[in-house]
Amino acid sequence: MISNKFRYALRALIFLAERWPTPAAIPDIAVGARAPRKFLETILLEMKLDGLLVSRRGRTGGYGLAIPADQISMAAVLRCIDGPLALAPCASRTAFRACDDCEDVVTCRIRHVLLEGRDALAAVLEQRTLADLVGQPAERAEDKIDGLI
Repeated sequence: MISNKFRYALRALIFLAERWPTPAAIPDIAVGARAPRKFLETILLEMKLDGLLVSRRGRTGGYGLAIPADQISMAAVLRCIDGPLALAPCASRTAFRACDDCEDVVTCRIRHVLLEGRDALAAVLEQRTLADLVGQPAERAEDKIDGLI
């Protein structure tokens, strides 16, 4: 299940992509993303630190996409906001860690199934970009967000 934080992040990114390359102020993004302003500030900062967004100070400042929408994969957004795509740390390709109660990572039957699931999810999310959601009617884009996972 995707988190509300991820939904807010995607809505904010869609809002910014539709205005790219013009930056937008946080209050405007919050309204456009239907997200609580304070929570959104944290999300925007995370995406800025991860290289998805840039910010500019001043009267004409705000947040904007750091790269074009067709270069921002859904996987990159999900990793930025919610962490690795894997359901368990032992199935992560980017943040591998053996499970606390694991006797043998190599022969673990559960891990192999989780790896397949992670790879299938990654295959879809790596191919889908923010550009796939931009320009869709709001209900359609929302359906795509809900249907990702």
